Amino acid sequence: MKFVIIGISDNPNPWFPPEVMEIIKQGKVFSGGKRHHEIMAPFLSEDAEWIDITVPLDAVFHNYQLSIARSSYARLLPRGRKNCQSIIVFASGDPLFFGFANTIRRKMPEADIVVYPTFNSLQMLAHRLVIPYHDMRIVSLTGRPWPEFDRALIERAPKIGILTDREHTPAAIARRMLDYGYTSYIIYIGEHLGNPEKERITKMTLEEAARSTFALPNCVIAVANSHFSLFTSHFRYGIPDSAFTLLDGREKMITKMPIRLLTLQALDLPHRHTLWDIGFCTGSISIEARLLFPHLHIEAYEIRPECEAIMEENCRRLGAPGINIHIGDFRSVGCDGVAAPDAVFIGGHGGHLKEIMAKVRQHLAPGGCIVMNSVTVLSGRAIADSRRLFEEACQELGLRLLPATHIVLNDNNPIDILKCELPL
Repeated sequence: MKFVIIGISDNPNPWFPPEVMEIIKQGKVFSGGKRHHEIMAPFLSEDAEWIDITVPLDAVFHNYQLSIARSSYARLLPRGRKNCQSIIVFASGDPLFFGFANTIRRKMPEADIVVYPTFNSLQMLAHRLVIPYHDMRIVSLTGRPWPEFDRALIERAPKIGILTDREHTPAAIARRMLDYGYTSYIIYIGEHLGNPEKERITKMTLEEAARSTFALPNCVIAVANSHFSLFTSHFRYGIPDSAFTLLDGREKMITKMPIRLLTLQALDLPHRHTLWDIGFCTGSISIEARLLFPHLHIEAYEIRPECEAIMEENCRRLGAPGINIHIGDFRSVGCDGVAAPDAVFIGGHGGHLKEIMAKVRQHLAPGGCIVMNSVTVLSGRAIADSRRLFEEACQELGLRLLPATHIVLNDNNPIDILKCELPL
């Protein structure tokens, strides 16, 4: 199957070079969004077939196959080969820039694709503003969740270009930036770019954008202002314990900063994809990991419902968006649909360590690790029960136990950082 993908803007009277006009003139099967159909309808013949691009996309590709199968273009040529005629697709901007050409390549890797791009919306917005965009961090929120945008904020990108949709609007983007303390930005919003009658470009503070509405389609460029200094910049490596809101003000209910950093080292997070933090309490492990390794996908579990508000408050005050919170007994919390971990920290187990490790073992990716901190009680047994249970669970579950790290912090009891791995 052959696709010719033609990029267009929001201009209701588009111009095409002669080569593209000839392709449109000869075409019989066309496709695109409803807005694209409205723009291109005057260019199409009366007998042209139009296939709307709507979700679910599997239905769209099925319609493509049906259309070609019944098309007169699928006849055999004298040489015995099929004439692979094209479906002509209209897409916004550059079809290879988070566009439909990438979807076709993923769905039909054997398809023959020809692309005729135009400027994408972020390029047009940068052109209107005369802002260089070679150094702009690009994030698409069109049909996508927040993680890549969150990562751009955490990594303090000074210039972020954002593709939006009906859910991830400029107002929603501004509110998220305000919620997590990323306030050192101004934003530019481009609406109906390329449409001479409807195009509008607005410069706003985050507060102004958060309470405004904007016409679709639109896009956003966020630019750090001259006072680009984030609250979290003071906590770039090793967040002070005093920065966290604690559970009932109890200082012992947090993994202390030096131990926390050694724990993150044991988890080997630069090379991991998904972290499960079981028994998060104040969220110190999850938040430190999120800020130091923003590529991570983090799922945080806690049995105490009051810890949810504490975690959310700490995430906001320390600028750590994107941590998924689960409240309830980990042993009974459903994990279907949750990304499988390749790193797990067990911060609390409530006397059910073996059961928790058994459940983790069911989901842990090969080569993944489990880390736990065990307090050695000086006045009692030489080795705490939690270490013994951890070692027994490793043997029973086929996990490879690694050497422990023994550390004494100030006048506190010694701590063993325990680690095991699931063999590849």
